[in-house]
Amino acid sequence: MAEPTAVARLRGTWQGVRQGAEQVDAATPADRDRAVDALRAFAVLGVLLGHWLVTALVAEGGGAALHTASPLQHMPWLAPISWVLQTLAVFFLVGGHVATRGYTSARARGTTYGQWLRSRMSRLFKPVAAFLTLWTVVSALLLLSGTDIDTVRTLVKLALSPLWFLLAFAALTAATPLLLRLNPLWPLAVVLHVDLLRFGLGAPAWLGWVNVAAGWLVPYTLGAAWTRGELERRRAGWVLLTGGAVATAGLVALAGYPASMVGVSGADVSNLNPPTLAAVSFGLAQCGLALLLREPLRRAMRRPLAWAVVALLNLSAMTIFLWHQTALMAATATLLPAGHLPGLHTVPDNLGWVAARLAWLPLFTLALALCWTAFRPYEQGPRRPTGRPSKVVRSHPAAQGSGTEARHHA
Repeated sequence: MAEPTAVARLRGTWQGVRQGAEQVDAATPADRDRAVDALRAFAVLGVLLGHWLVTALVAEGGGAALHTASPLQHMPWLAPISWVLQTLAVFFLVGGHVATRGYTSARARGTTYGQWLRSRMSRLFKPVAAFLTLWTVVSALLLLSGTDIDTVRTLVKLALSPLWFLLAFAALTAATPLLLRLNPLWPLAVVLHVDLLRFGLGAPAWLGWVNVAAGWLVPYTLGAAWTRGELERRRAGWVLLTGGAVATAGLVALAGYPASMVGVSGADVSNLNPPTLAAVSFGLAQCGLALLLREPLRRAMRRPLAWAVVALLNLSAMTIFLWHQTALMAATATLLPAGHLPGLHTVPDNLGWVAARLAWLPLFTLALALCWTAFRPYEQGPRRPTGRPSKVVRSHPAAQGSGTEARHHA
């Protein structure tokens, strides 16, 4: 009798999941552009998997001191992995689209810039406050317990590394009214000239940090162009995809730019810190592909289960983004007393390490799920009593000019 009972329970659980997905689907406004949410979800997952697969915390010698390493440092021929998993340009594309459309809609309703910005920044930085508080306490406890200072520095740097993105994103969001009609070619020209000065004319390396703003302005203003309806034709997507891909290939093959689109430990030049012309041209290709995938994604998101997964990821995007590195470190540190485990504490210098790291991904996912359970309320708010409506989705109109961003309940 045990087996039929277990099967019945599984069947009942699956039925409950499907019913929940159908409820989310039914509660979603008909005019919501689900492709926007799907692209954001893919961008978040790309960042998460990228960090989990190319970041290694190596235990030195027989001690417990940790330092970071990358499989791309030892196996540079794996660089194409970074082409799939470095998805920040898509995040800025979607962010620019949502922010410019939201601001336009808010102004049409009579909302002031200050009110709109406070709302946006509150949703962005409430989860950050909890994150910084916990890491301040953890850092103090590690130092008081006598943990190696270099290890503490490594852990804190890795944990805080996502915050540079949030600062850049927040600055662009605050500047949205000035960017509504900015042509992406202007920040692209700035990136081109900065790289020419740095790499061609021997300008100081610090000049490259200008590209933190200019480089991410390119996809952000592409998002504004999307809002204006200038990227609706498939031709725009193909031009960005092919032009960006050809330019990136030329810069890597002929101009000596790194093939990896993420930072590599020990490398003289990083395409990401700060962004280079190669990273920006690669981002253009990614944005072009994202635009081409809009219609297929809209069709795919008509399936209730697929849409429910994407909706959940979007509701938890900030929590996942902030805590995924902490989950990696927590899993690594927890198992350190068990010895230097392959794929977790060892040098990432062979394919065996890659296979072992893939096997550890479920553990990282479990650690992230625990972080999500603990810190989700700082992003989504506390759970409401049963029977009260909860804010689940927000309208993202597919049609240009509809200008609605009203909350709906499920």
